[in-house]
Amino acid sequence: MSLSIGVFDLFTVGIGPSSSHTVGPMRAAADFVSRIDADRAARVRVDLYGSLAATGRGHGTLTAVLLGLEGLQPEEVLPAEVEERTAAIAEARRVRLGGTGDVPLCEDDIVLHPLTILPAHTNGLRVQAWDADDALLDEAVYYSTGGGFIVRDGEAAGTADAAPVPFPFETAAELLAHCEREGLSMAEVQRRNERVSRTDDDIVSGILHLADVMVDSVASGAAREGMLPGGLRVPRRAPAWHARLRRDDPTGDDPALWQEWVNFVALAVNEENASGGRIVTAPTNGAAGIIPAVLHYATHYAAPARPREGVVVPFLLTAAAIGVLYKARASISGAEVGCQGEVGSASSMAAAGLAEVLGGSPLQVENAAEIAMEHNLGLTCDPIGGLVQIPCIERNAIAAAKAINAAKMALWGDGTHRVSLDEVIVTMRETGRDMSSKYKETALGGLAVSVVEC
Repeated sequence: MSLSIGVFDLFTVGIGPSSSHTVGPMRAAADFVSRIDADRAARVRVDLYGSLAATGRGHGTLTAVLLGLEGLQPEEVLPAEVEERTAAIAEARRVRLGGTGDVPLCEDDIVLHPLTILPAHTNGLRVQAWDADDALLDEAVYYSTGGGFIVRDGEAAGTADAAPVPFPFETAAELLAHCEREGLSMAEVQRRNERVSRTDDDIVSGILHLADVMVDSVASGAAREGMLPGGLRVPRRAPAWHARLRRDDPTGDDPALWQEWVNFVALAVNEENASGGRIVTAPTNGAAGIIPAVLHYATHYAAPARPREGVVVPFLLTAAAIGVLYKARASISGAEVGCQGEVGSASSMAAAGLAEVLGGSPLQVENAAEIAMEHNLGLTCDPIGGLVQIPCIERNAIAAAKAINAAKMALWGDGTHRVSLDEVIVTMRETGRDMSSKYKETALGGLAVSVVEC
């Protein structure tokens, strides 16, 4: 088995509001344009299918595709550049294909097929390009499979030529077997697999960079006043929360207010995400506030005296190891399995990371991950107006608290438990398959239709 999914795949820097509906489509469009001679193209057509079409406007999908066709990448583009290029495209009704070409295309030209589901995934898009003589330059179907991951139809997912890892695993049982046989923590198993493609210094510096971006997104979310974009008129709460916390807890370490700080971090990150800001996909944008919130708890309350690197690195390596299981055995896509695949997976990953930091054994860490997911089973994805705001923002705060409680519960036991993480992951996958499509990011059921938007 090669290292096709690692910590820097599950955690990536990108823009909001959605990993599957913003980051993935942008990557897909950028990949498409990188394979053609953009200067020869005279006409481009984009079709969105299934959930991408049903909730794409609220999730920024159309804008993301246009920016991707201009060659922009979610890891590198800044919110100011997004605003500038979006306005320019809307005014000119043209895109700079690959940054150099020039073709007529704007949001109004993108064709939506909300009731048509392509075979491999509900998040599908087709891109076609022709030259001035109307000869087809290229045509491709992409699937955005959650967390910013994309698959081009007809090509294998992942990195086929990657070197094999020393400790391959796709189940928690396999991961635990490596830990027991080698006497390693989950974090160390994941670290040694990461060494196949990166040095230790690169692993540590890369993880600390991700944590820095998480902190920056909290600060950005706390600095923005007014209403969230999109028409729901949802007020931003993070600035007022932050002001009150700084007043009541100037040093930021009052143990009586830990939950308020955790809630604040989750709200701030997700309000920044809802604003199209720069955040860390962890493992999705819709669930991006959970891991930063629990990581804040770990650094400020669970292990405040420990060097930051000694908390952040094992936390995120362990969270990534659990994320690998969900990506390999189930899904992290809300459009495929509901919000249990996004918020549930993130809560499970965060619980494992915290249990690791608190000194849990591999069995206790696995138990923490299991508890968190078990109590997120069946969670629907039904955002009002197709916007990643209600119930998504508060849901992150609630799931962060669940993760912390799951870790604490697991550490009060010896690691033995009746239901395994593997069984819960399979249950999540099967629950997602059985869940009505109207509760899976289609804006056709649940809160999306029960609440009047204006």
